[in-house]
This record gives sequence, C-alpha cells and structure tokens, in this order.
Amino acid sequence: MEYNYLPHTDIEVSKICLGTMTWGRQNTEEEGHEQMDYALSQGVNFFDTAELYPIPAQAERYALTETIIGNWFKKTGKRNEIVLATKIAGKAPFTKFIRETGFSRNSIVEAVNGSLQRLQTDYIDLYQLHWPERSTNYFGQRGYQPDPRDHWEDNIHQVLETLRDLIKEGKIRQVGLSNETPWGTMRFLEEGKVHPSLPRMITIQNPYSLLNRLFEVGLSEISMRSKIGLLAYSPLGFGTLSGKYLEGKPPEKARITLFPNYNRYSGDNAVAATRAYKQIADKYNLSLTQMALAFVTSRPFLTSNIIGATSMEQLKENLGSIDVVLTPEILEDIEAVHNHIPNPAP
Repeated sequence: MEYNYLPHTDIEVSKICLGTMTWGRQNTEEEGHEQMDYALSQGVNFFDTAELYPIPAQAERYALTETIIGNWFKKTGKRNEIVLATKIAGKAPFTKFIRETGFSRNSIVEAVNGSLQRLQTDYIDLYQLHWPERSTNYFGQRGYQPDPRDHWEDNIHQVLETLRDLIKEGKIRQVGLSNETPWGTMRFLEEGKVHPSLPRMITIQNPYSLLNRLFEVGLSEISMRSKIGLLAYSPLGFGTLSGKYLEGKPPEKARITLFPNYNRYSGDNAVAATRAYKQIADKYNLSLTQMALAFVTSRPFLTSNIIGATSMEQLKENLGSIDVVLTPEILEDIEAVHNHIPNPAP
C-alpha cells in the first residue's frame, strides 16, 4: 500500500480508501466486517462513510452503514488503527426523513452526535459536508444553472463556527467538503483565511474517473495550489469501468441492474468510451478495472481513491490496482480516448 498525508495535517492515509455505501443494503453486516478485516490486512487504514448510507437512501435503513462500522470497532477494538471519515447529509427531497434544516448549528451538532453514537467512537477524524446547501451542479449535473427557487443565504461563516466548536470539543479532528464546486470550495477557503480561528477545509470528495474528469476543470488547480486534497469517489463509474455492462446482459445484483436510475455512466458516449478504454487495457494485458483505478490513484491532486465492492473478489481486484503502474504509452492512449470523447458522464 502507498500513503499520503491529509493536507495540512500529520494524519497519514492509504491512497486507497475503503468506501462503504453498499453495507446494509447490497451487503450484509457480516460482509462489511469481512471487507474491513481484509482491507486493513492489506494496508488500508482509511474508511469513508456517511449518515446517508446505505444508498439509495431509505428511512428504514437510515445510517445502517455507520452502525455496521461501529459494531466492527466494538468487536475488533481496532478504532485506533483507522482514519475514519463520515458526512452530514445535505438538504434534499430524498433526505427529508433525516432532517430538513440543512447545515444549521443544531443540525450539524445532531448529525455529529448521532454518527458518534452509531460508530461507537469518541471522535471522527474527517467530517464532511456531503453536498452544498445551495442549488448548484452536483450529483450528475454537468454545469451550473441558476434556480429561482434557490433561496440560500450565505451561512458559511456560521457552518465553520459550528465545526470549530465541535473540533474544540474533540468530537471531530478535521473537516472537508464533498460534491462541491470551484466557487464553493474557494468560498470556504477564503472564509477560513479571513478568519484564522475558523477551521480549514482540507479535502474535497468529488466524482473522478476515466468517464468523468470534470474535476480537472478548475478544481484541480485549486486542489494543488491551495492544497485541498481530492478524495475521488465513483472511480469506476458505478462499476461501469469494470467492463461488466459491455456484454449486453446486465449482471444480476450489480448496482445499475438493481437501481436503473443510477444511469449517469450508461449513456451512449460513456459506453463508447468504456469500450475504447477496454481496448487499451487489453492491448497492455491489464484488467480494465485496475487500469481505471490506477489512473485515478496516479493523479497529482489525489489524496485517496475511494473504492467500493459488493464481493470479496471485487475488493481484492480493486486493492490490487495499487501495484499497477501506467507507462507513458498507456497514459498517451488514455488521453487519446479522452480527447475524442471527453467527460461523457457528468
């Protein structure tokens, strides 16, 4: 395994992070525990979760993933071996069963305390805002479109004040963003710069893969110049970049098979790009899965690559990508496809 430091900290994390959003729906608690055991044995010390998980979100399954992780901590006693990240759910129609008050002080305090209880821990290493309160381009929306129904008032100072107080209480150590835009990222960073007593956002968890390199437009420069590290999610595009959907018949129990509305990586251009990337992988005798993951892990703005799996076979292949080195020739071929079919999935 290889490691990076979370920016501006002495917290060392594995360059592959174990994602958990299927535990409690597509995976049982026993399977989640098996994944954590194996990932830790392979040098993975970074787990990412959220109060919203498992997804798709359901009231009757609310925060089951955090509960599964908490039970593993209790069973194994290995909390101190893990850098733990979780998130507060943002305001949205599909989170009304959680709360409708966004990132108000009471909401953040309630969310943190709930996560601590379920995770059976006294502290969270990295606490993230799952998506902006503003109406903006997140979750599959390619560009910003002004929404006349968006009545958001800038509360970023108040959000950071609440997070600062929770840091002082020892409940969280560091804070980060997720599904954020260049404007939002800089707004948080500038607020912290103007008011040094406020905490600094150190990471941004956004989608990034061979099918979606939109992070490179604006955010990558912010990431590198301001040292806010990318935690890349969906590095396989809901499993599309494993190539398993190219055969015509969707595999049983696969994510897109079970939840067809998760189709942002399934359009004609995305399929064409996936086929082209598969040809590159075949040319160099590589697994498409491992080539796609190795590409993400190799990016200079990457802090950690969040992989997820619903089987141990998938997990082992995903973790094995850390040993794959992409030569200049492979990267040149990848760029040729990207130039021909740039960012086919939002």
